[in-house]
Order: sequence, then structure tokens, then C-alpha cells
Amino acid sequence: MSRSSPVRRFLAGQVARRRGDLAVAAASAAVAAAAATLLLGLSGWFLAGAAMAGAAGPAAVQAFNYLLPSAGMRGLAILRTLGRYGERLAGHRAAFHALAALRPALFAGLAAAPAAKALGLSSGEASARLVQDVDAVETHFVRRSAPWSAAAAAGAAGAVIALASPLAALAFLAGLAVQLVAVRALAERTLRGPGGQHLQAAGALKDALGAYLPAAAELRCFGLTGRAVDALMARDAELSAAALRRRDAEARLSLVETAVAGASVLAVAALSGGAGLPLAALAVLAALAGMEGAAGLLRAAEQAGAHEAAVDRLDAVLAGGRKAATPPPATARLRIAGQDLAPGERLALVGPSGAGKTTLLEALLGLRAPPPGRLAVDGRALESAPEGWARPLFAYAPQDARLLTGTVAENLRLGAPEADEAALWAALADARLDARVRRLPQGLDTWLGDGGEILSGGERRRLSLARALLRPAPWLLLDEPTEGLDAETEAAVVAALAARLERAGQGLVLVSHRPAPLALCARRLELG
Repeated sequence: MSRSSPVRRFLAGQVARRRGDLAVAAASAAVAAAAATLLLGLSGWFLAGAAMAGAAGPAAVQAFNYLLPSAGMRGLAILRTLGRYGERLAGHRAAFHALAALRPALFAGLAAAPAAKALGLSSGEASARLVQDVDAVETHFVRRSAPWSAAAAAGAAGAVIALASPLAALAFLAGLAVQLVAVRALAERTLRGPGGQHLQAAGALKDALGAYLPAAAELRCFGLTGRAVDALMARDAELSAAALRRRDAEARLSLVETAVAGASVLAVAALSGGAGLPLAALAVLAALAGMEGAAGLLRAAEQAGAHEAAVDRLDAVLAGGRKAATPPPATARLRIAGQDLAPGERLALVGPSGAGKTTLLEALLGLRAPPPGRLAVDGRALESAPEGWARPLFAYAPQDARLLTGTVAENLRLGAPEADEAALWAALADARLDARVRRLPQGLDTWLGDGGEILSGGERRRLSLARALLRPAPWLLLDEPTEGLDAETEAAVVAALAARLERAGQGLVLVSHRPAPLALCARRLELG
């Protein structure tokens, strides 16, 4: 993958910003690795020396100085603990701050992507990219201190082993080099594919689950629950197979690592045997600790496949974003299928289902490609304008009202993030939903559940209408705003909407099959 990818550029910027924390993490990792290596080596020397003194008799025991080695081991243990704590604290702090910036950047990338791309991404797939792919990047970011830890472990182990035998130290460093070069290269080749496949299979399962869960009621009604479960189990089987392939590759690689490490330790033991048991024990245990200290680099190589796959998928989200274009003025006129509209005018789009009424609204908003010659804003044909160029002119209440899994206020403030409570209540009143919200347990702060499940279909539609009314835009686009309402509620909503349009001077483009809302518009355009 190209080094100039958006995610790599973002991470490079975060590395620069978090340089201080990353430096502390690297230094702490080096201290922890060196202390752990020296601790294990000193422990081996101490145990072997104490055993030899005990075997030599009481006089040797009396002469053996155990206080200094004990104090050294206690000090090294404390230093190792402090180093590990510092590495985790600073490294994870840097990673969390970086990822706190990455997820909003990804969401902004989705929002800025072409409509066909953004709307074509399912909720499950979007969730997989914003959660598991980012987690894979986080793991790689946290392991940035691994090279420093490996270097400190290798240096400390080599110096300690050299006390027993310089040749043993050279053998250890040669074995470690084999691990860090050959085994690491093997890890990248053997695990890149399985790691990426595992990540993709997990995303596919989330995608399928996100598709079937919202249709659970319909699946029960039509007796299709078993088929949906079978489809999910097929995805789960694919994930299990991908996980098994990854574990098999990791197991084979671990076997190679163990063989190289074992050969290195045996070489150290053989070459340092002539230095006496205490120094030989020191050298062997230091070699083991040095190999362990370098393991972080190998783990990072094992996870490289998942990291690269995650970066590729996240790059696809961030790539192709558009530069913001200067929007048309608030006084812009509209032309819709030959009908010219001045600011404040109202037009109803009528015709049979499938005639293209909703399509024209979505094309005005840049949610789909505009039909050539049918739409213009401020004298400019929309097909020649940047996608979404005219979107700031419009407030929109779609036919299919979508609500956030959040509170009433959070849903309303999608239309106007800075709106105060008075404005929220005014919009709810104009949508004739204020009385219902006042009866909710926490009023505006009531949690609506998944997709607004505590509200009826008509109430969700009116909440969507209130959200559109809050948006400070010169034109209001409404698609079947009173569908599903009883006659009395519909009449009240239409009367309140008429009063608000007069008061605000907003223009209106309306799609409806019902007489009451159509009475809001002096002009009609027959489609189909």
C-alpha cells in the first residue's frame, strides 16, 4: 500500500503531535526491557552461586554475600515495574488521543464522500470500519515502542552474556538477528493474507447482522427466521475458518521462532559453560530474557496483515472526499422541471407513485445524480455543479423518517446543533408533537431507543418534520409529511406549518398524495 495513503498521513501527523508521549513510552519500554533482562540474569547467577555455596559447606555459606544481589534484584524488579507502567500509560495515552481524532475524521470522510459511495455503505460495514478497523490501527500504534524495547533487551542481554563468554554473546546476537530479520519477514508473508481475511470476515458478519436485525419482526411474520439464522451462521463459519487459518499460520510461525530461540539459548549455554555454573546460569537466563524482550517486534509483524487490511479499508473511507464549494446564495431561485421558483414560493410535486417526485427532492440535495436539464439553482444546472453544492439551501424531512438512537433533543439538534430548548419546543409545537414529548419521562432528554422505537410511526414522522423546521434554510423540502396521521392531527399539523411558513418566509417544495398538505401550495407540478 502506498505510503501516501490518507490514513498513513493522518497517523504520521498524530505521531508528530504525540511525540512527547511516544518518547516517554519508548524510554520506559527500554528501561523495562533492560531491567527485566538484568533481573533474570542476576537471579540465575544468584541461585546458582547460592547452590554452590551451600554444597561447599558452612564456611562457604557464611562467606557468600547474598545482601547485595538481593538488593539488586529488588531494585531491578521495581525498575521493571515502573518502566512497564510508564510504557503503558504514555503509549496508550498517545494512542487514545490519536484515535479520538481518527474516528471523527473517518465519520467526516463518510459524510463528505459522494452520495453513491456513502449511502452504499451498510450500517454493519460502517460499524466494522469505525470499530474493528480502528482497533487494529490502535494496536499497531501502541506497539511503536517495540523497537526500543527490543534494542534495550538485546543490548543488556549481550553485555551480561559477554561476562561469561564473548563468543556466547555473539551467538546470542546472531540468533536474535535471525529472529528479527528472517522470522519477521516470514511473519509478514505468511500472516498478511490470513490477518486481512480474518478482519474482512468479521466485517462481513457485522454487515449481515446489521442487515437482518432491523427486519426481525418481518422475518418472524413470514417464517424466515431460520433462513436468516442460516445466513448468519454461514458468515460465522467463514469467520471461524478465517480465524483458524490465522491461528494455524501463527502456530507455524511460533514453531520457527521457538526453534531459533532454542538454538540460540543452547549455543549460549555451550559457549559459556567454561565460565562456571553461576556465570553460565546468568548467561542462559539473560539470553531467554533478551529473546522475550524482542518478542514485541515479532508480535507487531504477526499483526501486520490485519493492520494493512484495516488501513486499506479505512483509506477507502477517507479517499475521494470533495473540497467544499461555495454554496449558492440564500436568495437563489430554483428551477424544477421547467417551473421557476422565487424565494418564499411553494410548489407541490404530484403524480402517481414511481413518477420521480422523491427522486427530484433527493437530486436537489445531492443524494443522487440530477436528471439532465431538470434542475437548476441560481441559474446553474445541478448536473454541472459539485455534488451537494445546493444542499445548504434546504431543510429536508424525508418520507422514511430516520431517527438517531438517542434522546429527543439529540435528534432535533441534527437540524440546528446550537438550538436552545425554547427553539426545540417551538419546532415540536409546529409539528404538533410537543404535548407527547412533555408526557415522556424526561421530556426532551428521554431516550428514544433504537431508531426511535418508543414512538409510533406517525410520531417519528412528526419528529423528523420538527427537525427540518429547526434548520435555518431558505427552502423546506417535505416528502409525505402527514402520511400515517389521522385527519384531526393532519389538519393541526398543516395549519401550524402554514403559519410557520408565513412567519419565516421559507419556500416549500412538497411531495404528497393527500389533499390537506397540498392546499399549502399555490402551484403544482404534475409528474409521470
